[in-house]
Amino acid sequence: MNNSAPRIPAREGIIDEVKAAIGGALIEAKDAVGEVSLTVKRESVVDACRTLRDRFDYQQLMEIAGVDYPQRPERFEIVYHLLSVTKNHRIRVTVSTDEDNAVPSVTGIWPVAGWLEREVFDLYGVIFEGNDDLRRILTDYGFRGHPFRKDFPLTGYVELRYSEEQKRVVYEPVRLPQDFRPFDFLSPWEGAQYVLAGDEKASPEAPGAPTPLKAEEIKK
Repeated sequence: MNNSAPRIPAREGIIDEVKAAIGGALIEAKDAVGEVSLTVKRESVVDACRTLRDRFDYQQLMEIAGVDYPQRPERFEIVYHLLSVTKNHRIRVTVSTDEDNAVPSVTGIWPVAGWLEREVFDLYGVIFEGNDDLRRILTDYGFRGHPFRKDFPLTGYVELRYSEEQKRVVYEPVRLPQDFRPFDFLSPWEGAQYVLAGDEKASPEAPGAPTPLKAEEIKK
């Protein structure tokens, strides 16, 4: 399949080498669509990442992402995307957790992880043990819930507006008024049944209405 994105060259034997290096901490390793993914035990993620940095030259932490699978006992997956600048290769490390079990922080390896872990905490509610500044970073102060969870309502819990009376932005429970939201539930190809302003100009002449005279009749 053609793709405009540059291909990452294969790093032959990397999975076997990593298996030998981190041993029992590795749960699963796979190479799919040219991408290497490692699933490791939650309590071993720091040691695994340090090994990948120091022994396999994955110097940079590019991103930490979260995924929510509500049907699983450990519903959250935390995904670390690592880049080797010298080897021109990327690798993915994944751990699983739930709402109660904290994930060890990798800020001791990559200080930039502090911001990335705060994003995952804010959006999913995952706790990172060892992160000394685990505060919300994307949502507002006092925000209720974690918006990237699958069970978070699409409308949220509160809405904000500017109050002329209080001269400030105020928070209120979400309201969805229907006064100005008329729905006809028709297919756009069928067309609406109601008459819009100006539609009368396109309708045929009503029976019995006077017919304009033709030019030759006016001359007579």
